[in-house]
Amino acid sequence: QVQLVESGGGLVQPGGSLRLSCAAAGSDFSINDMGWYRQAPGKQRELVVIITRTSNAAYADSVKTRFTVSRDNARNTVYLQMNSLNPEDTAIYYCYARIKERAGNSWADYWGQGTQVTVSS
Repeated sequence: QVQLVESGGGLVQPGGSLRLSCAAAGSDFSINDMGWYRQAPGKQRELVVIITRTSNAAYADSVKTRFTVSRDNARNTVYLQMNSLNPEDTAIYYCYARIKERAGNSWADYWGQGTQVTVSS
């Protein structure tokens, strides 16, 4: 069973930066798109960014000038560099990946456990 393992959340002051990482752990699998979603208290989960295997990315308008996504296919890892953070960015951030375990199986959506990002002075 493939798992997505996240790291890098925490508390940061407004204007600060954080870097999130997410690695897919397991064996005999393929990854297509990866990305990040977030869910703030009392709100629905929303897309932050999706990045394809060839590193084409699509960002939410609210983050496109401040966040940068990247991925390392050799390490099955996706990163999210978040700059100029503001309190509205406070949320649980979830890693996402489209994965196929073993040749012949279907593609499926996988999620990380979530990591808390809090922006506060």
